[in-house]
This record gives sequence, C-alpha cells and structure tokens, in this order.
Amino acid sequence: MGGAALCALSVSLLLFGQIAPLSGVLGFVLLTYAVFLLVYAVLISFSETRPVVVDKVMSVLLFTAAATAILVLGSVIIFVLLRGRAALVHTNFYTQDMSATGPSEPLTSGGIKHAIIGTLVIMTGAIAISVPLGLTCAVFLTETRSKLGRPVRTIVDAMTALPSIVAGLFIFATWVLIFGFERSGLAASMAVSIMMLPIIIRSGDVVLRLVPGNLREASAALGAPTWRTVWHVVVPTARSGLTTSVILGVARGVGETAPVLLTSGFAAGLNLNPSKNPMVSLPLAAFVFVRSPQAEMIARGFATAAVLMVLVLVLFTLARVVGGHPAGQLNRRQAARLTRRSQRDVIRFNKKVQSA
Repeated sequence: MGGAALCALSVSLLLFGQIAPLSGVLGFVLLTYAVFLLVYAVLISFSETRPVVVDKVMSVLLFTAAATAILVLGSVIIFVLLRGRAALVHTNFYTQDMSATGPSEPLTSGGIKHAIIGTLVIMTGAIAISVPLGLTCAVFLTETRSKLGRPVRTIVDAMTALPSIVAGLFIFATWVLIFGFERSGLAASMAVSIMMLPIIIRSGDVVLRLVPGNLREASAALGAPTWRTVWHVVVPTARSGLTTSVILGVARGVGETAPVLLTSGFAAGLNLNPSKNPMVSLPLAAFVFVRSPQAEMIARGFATAAVLMVLVLVLFTLARVVGGHPAGQLNRRQAARLTRRSQRDVIRFNKKVQSA
C-alpha cells in the first residue's frame, strides 16, 4: 500500500495541471487518490483473485470515507472552538443574558443564559408532544393491521423531507394568525415537534419490526392481551432502539432555527414563561450573533454554537447510558432487582417447607 501511495503521488505530480482537468489542492488530492486506487488494485491483482481485489479496494474506500467523516467533524469542532474561545472562557457568558449588553461591549459582559434556558424549555415542550405521539404511532404501524397503516406510513415518509420553514409557517399561520395566540416558546415547541415526529415514528417503526415474532407468540400463548404484550414484551425488548429514535428526533429538533424564528422570535432577555412573549434558542442566538458586524458578537455566536455542540454530545451520551444495552439484555439495576426478588422467593419457599 505504501508503494502504491508513492506511485500515485509521483503520477499525480506529473499529470496535475496538464492532462487532468482539475485545479487547486482539492483537485490534486482527488487525482492522487484516484491514481492510488488504480495502482493499488493493479498491484494486488498480480497475487490475489478478483474477489479479494474487490474486497481490499472496498475496504480502502470504506476506511477513507470513515476517516474523511471524522476529519470533517473534527475540523468543524476545532474551528468553532477556536473562533469562540474568547467568549467561552468567561463565566458571565453562561450566567448572564444580553438584556443589558450592547453589541460592542466587551465579552466580560452579557451571555447566553436566556438562550440555554430557552432551548431547554422549548425542547422539553417538543419532547412532551412528539415522543408520546411518535412512539404511539410507531406501535400502531407495527402492532396493528389497520387499513390506515399504509396512508399513515406514506404521510410520515413525506414529512421526513419536510423543510423546517414549512413547519414554522404552519404553526405561525394557525397558532398565531388564525387562533390569535402570541409568538412564544410553546408555539416554537409545536413547530419543532413537527420536525421531530417523522424521525421518531420511522425509526421506532423500524426498531419495533426487528423484535422477534416468537416473543409476541410466546406472550400470546400465555394468555396475555395485545396491550400487555406490547407494554411488557415488545417495548422493553426494543428499548435501546426506541431511545435511539427519540435521540435522533431530539438531535433534529435542537438545531432548528427557522421554526423558532417564525413562531417565537428573538429576545435579548430571559423568559421563563413558554406561553407568553418571545423565547430564544441556542441555534437562533448563534444565527443572530454571527450576523452582527461586531467582532464581539461574532465571538459570542461561535461560542454559542460550541455550547450547542456540547449539549448534543451530552444528549447522545445519556442515550448510550440509558439505552445502550442490546435488545432484551438487562442492565445492572434490573438484574440486581431480579436477583433480590429471587432471593426473597427462595427464603419464603424455605420457610413454607420448614413449617410444613
């Protein structure tokens, strides 16, 4: 592989800018990589069969794709942290809002306390709306044979590609314009929940379909009704996957900017009432900050984006802790509880035997 890489680099230096219709650093890298794959495939074809050659070339492609994804993600994280480090090091950035801070004031004044709390409030409302509806709909699609299953699944598939601006316009037109309610965090929660619902439903539907059918049959053979089978057998077995589906929905919703901008608006101060007055979120705050021409506001914007990334990382970590066990496998707390119950049953049984 090292020889193929050196050969590809040499050939690219000869061809680049003369034969290949590419330019710039990216063009040189793409040309070098293409030549490397070709040379590598030719070299290993002398000693290996065709299936082995294809397998090794595909392994290189997959490794390259994974390395590229990690490189891009790492570059984004490092870039955001470097641009926002000037604001991240100040305690007031997390404990103050922008109600008494101007755009040109130093980073020792003002912060995103209102955006952090606003994001938590909006996402709490969105989760309270979308998770019960989404999981219930997923169970309905999987466990029932209703005629509505096909049209509901079609609608959910179409909603998966729904632009976020459409969800925001729908809630703004109905909740604000038609019903007359003011723009608020509650309206933003409803708009974000529309974006989360199709992700939760489709992911939950796929996960529930992976539950082995013999578990349902065994529960039915013991005389359990359908709702007990779903609640005590199907859902616990798919708990890890269902948790992942919820986290995917939260990850989609926590980064939405357009629905919050339309339905809630921007506020420079803290608002704890989700049903009244504008409530800002972290993505919207970052968007507003980086649009400002002042360097201090731009630094606050990138620092806000960094806090948002940390929040998403914490959510995914919690998802792994709560739902990271394979389907049907008990966690330590559940296993300990069952062990204690079994020990109590043994003691009770021994007492009955001795008394008899």
